[in-house]
Amino acid sequence: METSHLDRLTCLAVCAGAGGLVLGLEQAGFDPVLLLDNRPVACETLRLNRPDWHVLEADLLDFVPEEHRECYDVDLLAAGLPRVKASAAVRREDSAEELRLLDATVMLLHGVQPRALLIENLSELASKPAYESIRSEVETELEHLGYRHRWFVVNAMEHGVPQDRKQGVLVALKGDAIRDFVPPAGGAEPPLTVGEALGASMAEGGWPHAAAWAAQATRVAPTLVGGSWNRGGADLGPSGSKRSWARMRVNGGTVADAVPGPDHPWDPAPDGTGLVALTVEQAARLQGFPADWSFAGRKTARYRQVGHATPPPVGRALGLAIRAALG
Repeated sequence: METSHLDRLTCLAVCAGAGGLVLGLEQAGFDPVLLLDNRPVACETLRLNRPDWHVLEADLLDFVPEEHRECYDVDLLAAGLPRVKASAAVRREDSAEELRLLDATVMLLHGVQPRALLIENLSELASKPAYESIRSEVETELEHLGYRHRWFVVNAMEHGVPQDRKQGVLVALKGDAIRDFVPPAGGAEPPLTVGEALGASMAEGGWPHAAAWAAQATRVAPTLVGGSWNRGGADLGPSGSKRSWARMRVNGGTVADAVPGPDHPWDPAPDGTGLVALTVEQAARLQGFPADWSFAGRKTARYRQVGHATPPPVGRALGLAIRAALG
């Protein structure tokens, strides 16, 4: 489905982060009337890439839509919310902040009255029985407001992203329009491998072993994890992910300042030394961001934005599916 200048729709994006979800929605024909995020560095990233976007640095819990009338009657309210922690099903206080943001997004429907709602979060929220009570609370409010909904899981690698990244999605539409909503199906083409996606960039610093490295990096990436904003440096994920990265000769315990240079060591044996680290820009490529999308801040803050983002191709696929249901 292609979009034209004549059939653009509107959206309000909350918890917009580095813009991955909104960029994909823009590609699907949704123009944001306002983007909201509470992190200064994320807002700087949004303004850096789209100076014409109306970006508001504010906490969602303090947002008053009556003060931003351009948000009224938008076609879509979209939210890439912080992940509800895995322990939330047992101890809700462990994820109190994330649940408040989920509730606040649903309550925005009262004032904004969009035709559609899109919430992206961890896959378990949409699929696991342990989260049924949270889903039930959301569904009760949606039904009260006249929205019907679908929960489902998408995997980024089924939409051209070279990464095994599952995301839980809630789509709600006013009235009976949900009958026309079909969750986006995966494409026919397999995703690129890590080597195919990053081989050219690995050679940019004159590293003579870039082609050999790319030839053995024959898997898609494991899920990139942004990590905590409050502690630690940048790495690619937990220990299981690091082991997967090591099998592709990538050091998952750090993020590089630059691609390897001419003297970077390399031993082609499967258990050899000389792992390479990925740069922020390479991580962004594995998330499906275009090469010209810039990230503000220092290295760790830049990587956090990349790791927490929704891959833009997933946002585009979701946006096209919602457009089709809206007619």
